[in-house]
Amino acid sequence: MTTTWPYLDRHQSRTHEPTPYERKLARTLEEIFTEDGHDLAAVVGGLNARQVRTPDGTPWTEETFRAEMHRLGA
Repeated sequence: MTTTWPYLDRHQSRTHEPTPYERKLARTLEEIFTEDGHDLAAVVGGLNARQVRTPDGTPWTEETFRAEMHRLGA
């Protein structure tokens, strides 16, 4: 008997191609998770230290990060 695993497309929930902002944010988050940590304070601090700003150009807070992740569907 052969078992076939269902096909999984890693972008199956994507509704559009990532924008330049979304790509930059994703790359920076990967860097932060690797170098700084995974907790919210490390993520917010890492984004601000790397001068990656919110969509409206302001520094990140824990609240703005949560709201942006919700908006992006994460």
